[in-house]
Amino acid sequence: MPATPESEQLDLLMPLLYFYARGGLVLPLVDFISGDEMPEPSRHLLVHPSDMTPRLRAFHQSPISLTVVSADLSADYVMRQVVLTRDRDRSPVEYGAIGIHLDGFPPLVRDRITSGSAPLGAILEDAAIPHVSAPRAYFEIDADPHIATLLDCQPGDRLCGRCNALSFPDGIVFADIVEILPPAR
Repeated sequence: MPATPESEQLDLLMPLLYFYARGGLVLPLVDFISGDEMPEPSRHLLVHPSDMTPRLRAFHQSPISLTVVSADLSADYVMRQVVLTRDRDRSPVEYGAIGIHLDGFPPLVRDRITSGSAPLGAILEDAAIPHVSAPRAYFEIDADPHIATLLDCQPGDRLCGRCNALSFPDGIVFADIVEILPPAR
């Protein structure tokens, strides 16, 4: 059976859907939009072919830290739900859900990824791992109580996000990511 636009969109949201299903939550309605429709400053932060961690660090003029909300680990795969925060005031700057294939990483990098001690983008940057970031879709979503709690915003706030894939230079995808920003303050 051929993929439908709806099933393709669900595939893009897979990491987020995983944690919503796991928590018995219903995902709020996601409206897919073009990058051109994304309002600023979300467009600057999301509509680009690069990692989020360095972009967030530069925009917020602060180192960025990772808090793992929940995770499932196997020998070769990590699924985690995270919040990235500014070090200077611990304000949330991104909520994310990510699936990471560990094959292809050196043991020390695998250990850092599975430890959940730093954002993936910072680990890749520190280890100089060549990779390609390829945003696959952009969207708007209304914060539900779960996202609102994690991003310190109000339920119903309109938030912007993207679905991104990271791959090695040979084209093998090693991470699928859903990234959601808090409202601009």
